[in-house]
Amino acid sequence: MTRFNQRSVRPAVHSPVTTTGERTITHEGATGHLRDARSELFLLAVSNFVGQDAFYEKGGDRDDRYTRLVRKLAVEDPAWTVGLLGWLRGEGNMRTAALVGAAEFVKARLDAAAAGNLVPDVGAENANGGGWNRQAIAAVLQRADEPGEMLGYWTSKYGRKLPKPVKRGIADAVQRLYNERALLKYDTDSKGYRFGDVLNLVHASPDPDKPWQGYLFQHALDRRHGNADEIPEPLKMLRRRAEVSAWPVEDRRKMLDSHDLAPTFEAAGMTWEALAGWLQGPMDKAAWEAIIPAMGLMALARNLRNFDEAGVSDTVAAQICARFADPEQVAKSRMFPFRWWAAYKHAPSLRWGHALEQALGHSLANVPRLKGSTLILVDRSPSMFPGYGFSTPNSSDITLAEQAAVFGSALALRAEKPTLVEFGGESKQLTVPRGGSVLKLIEQYGTIDGTDIPTAVKKHWFAHDRIVIVTDEQTRPGWLPSNMHRYGGMQETAINDLVPKATSVYMWNMAGYKPGAMPSGTAGRHTFGGLTDHAFRLVPLLEAGRDADWPWIQPAA
Repeated sequence: MTRFNQRSVRPAVHSPVTTTGERTITHEGATGHLRDARSELFLLAVSNFVGQDAFYEKGGDRDDRYTRLVRKLAVEDPAWTVGLLGWLRGEGNMRTAALVGAAEFVKARLDAAAAGNLVPDVGAENANGGGWNRQAIAAVLQRADEPGEMLGYWTSKYGRKLPKPVKRGIADAVQRLYNERALLKYDTDSKGYRFGDVLNLVHASPDPDKPWQGYLFQHALDRRHGNADEIPEPLKMLRRRAEVSAWPVEDRRKMLDSHDLAPTFEAAGMTWEALAGWLQGPMDKAAWEAIIPAMGLMALARNLRNFDEAGVSDTVAAQICARFADPEQVAKSRMFPFRWWAAYKHAPSLRWGHALEQALGHSLANVPRLKGSTLILVDRSPSMFPGYGFSTPNSSDITLAEQAAVFGSALALRAEKPTLVEFGGESKQLTVPRGGSVLKLIEQYGTIDGTDIPTAVKKHWFAHDRIVIVTDEQTRPGWLPSNMHRYGGMQETAINDLVPKATSVYMWNMAGYKPGAMPSGTAGRHTFGGLTDHAFRLVPLLEAGRDADWPWIQPAA
């Protein structure tokens, strides 16, 4: 009898987020599945805005769990953890979690070294863990205000004495990040650690390939100590800003109305916030139109309401829309996909709509066009609206439910044969128009009390080729009324009871809670996480019969 050599046999593939086989319960009482430490840390890291409460977990508890996991893996698996932290700050776009993680990574390794519990990794670090530690610090500092942020975190928690790896990692970042524009934007009196303070503490040397940087460092030190009488000649942007700042206040708005000051503002490194302070009054049409060319995409997307209220011209609006429609600029902005939904949601005018749709599409470039039939389940339960119940505040805050709707809608509109369902305790299928708009499709979603993944699967799965579930995984047990007569009561039903192993199930974890709703890592059951589209790249890889690894590890050719 043929048992194994059958046409239906597929190669076993593995994905990185892996369960251990140990059981627990979800926050809603169903059987939960525990993940190994790396998997738990990854899912938490990509969803943890430090200090913020989640529906089932206080912010402090989440931060403590994150710190414990980082400190554990810093000692046990430093190479993997450094890879995570660098990716988290880069492609993962999680700034604060990466910074906190790097600091705790270093502290854990220094503590282990002091206790004699650190095994040196020959070729990667010295006996005190300096190599990995310095790499971790430098890897997560990607913006010029972050060296000061790192010092603020470290000294507030561990005191003013800075270990050498912290100093050297920060010095590496300072050499890479400090320039004139950064000094103008971030070196302000509101900061506890000014650029001069950072330079004093870490003793960074100027980059030999940046002959102007020595002048910049000295000027930052002089202005910190109040003796920056004259700006060095090589610092042309700072000198231009000083000239513009010297204009009489009463003449500034007249100059703005009568001259094209956009090139001047660009040369002076003016941001829109700096311009508002320079005018010492409201930002009107002329002010916005002068500064818009120098604004980044994030600032543009967040100010659409202000542009409309000020009456920015259609010509300038078209220039903004052209930038939103540029895939290279969208990629460079590293904006989360849901930020484009937020911009659309809060913009008064329809003139931005098509460009925002294009920008959202560019930010979701990694969402695959899945062949065959796909069941897509999007969680709309109360826990996906953390802090807000069922009402979303009229602000830029976008709930997990809306973020899930962004991913689910994009996947549905690109899939060959999609079945798109919103679920909670009950569920409802949504209409997916061919060639439709992700932004308009998101507007169809509602809110549904309860969370019951198995029942939603049972109701809507009809031999689809795959299932994608976008959720926080905290499901209720799921009940099959047909089993009540056999068991004298209700029986819990798991996803694996309902879906054959030949059908892949992809769980998209949005919240990073500890319990998972199903086993994962192999046997057609895979869990991803994050607030960007990057993990979607794993789906075609797995369906092509290839193993998927962590996103910072390049697949073998």
